[in-house]
Parts: sequence; structure tokens; C-alpha cells
Amino acid sequence: MAEEARGICVRDVASPDFITAYAEHLKNSDKFELPVWTDTVKTGVFKELAPYGDDWYYIRAASIARKVYLRPGIGIGMLQKWYGGSYRRGSRSAHFRKSASGVIRSVLLQLEEMKVVEKLPNGGRRVTTVGQQDLDRIAGSVFRAGEEDEDDSDEE
Repeated sequence: MAEEARGICVRDVASPDFITAYAEHLKNSDKFELPVWTDTVKTGVFKELAPYGDDWYYIRAASIARKVYLRPGIGIGMLQKWYGGSYRRGSRSAHFRKSASGVIRSVLLQLEEMKVVEKLPNGGRRVTTVGQQDLDRIAGSVFRAGEEDEDDSDEE
């Protein structure tokens, strides 16, 4: 039986593969700019240091774009909870803390300027049709690259 050709969306691709591919796309894009404060800012109260990697902002932006794609109507508060973590306070008991909202807000504002994400009238964000086409195109290229890797390993 011949397989039907169907569109590949973000749900069909493994999240780490998609996030690295979309982060690379954002890095090469001239519309998405790296803020000057990215080398000094912490991503949350519960962190001790700023992220080590140079591309952490692009990776976080790709992850946020994927989250908004999968859950339309998601807002900054829910994303803060998602990226939050345990605040270890020495010998005292640990507590959950949300992540920094400024990083999430700046990413969403840049994605809005790129016409990937739009605000909803009742709050939250969703992916635009142009943004969905862009994300699905990158997901399709990641899917095809994964198929080619499987074919190469089968031949060996």
C-alpha cells in the first residue's frame, strides 16, 4: 500500500529536534534580534547564574513559539509556570518559583513583530497563519532530515 502524502506539523516532530532547528532559523533571521541584556540576566529567581550558552535566548524563543503553537491562548503567566523551577534555599525547604517574565515577554514581543504570534482579545497569544506555515515548514524539514538519517543507518 502506498503511503498518502500528508502535511507534517510541529506535533509530528520530536521537540528537541524542532527546537534546535527553529532556534537556528531565528538566529539566521535578520528580524529576530538578541537583546543587549542576554549575557547578564538570570532566567528566574531560583537560578544562581545566567545561562552559559550563547544561543540560549534563541532556544528559549523557539521553545516558547512551540508552546504557543501547541496551546493557543497561553499567556505569560502560564509560560512562567512552565519554565519555573525549585528554589533551593539552603537548609530550609525548597519552594517552587516562577521564571522571569521579562525574558518571556521580550521573546513574545519579537515574535509578534515577526508576525509569528498574535494577541487574543480575551488574553493570551496564538500563532498566526503565517507563523503556522513557517513552523510547519521547519517541522517538515526536520522530519525529512530524520527520515534520511534512518535510511542511511539502515543501509549500513
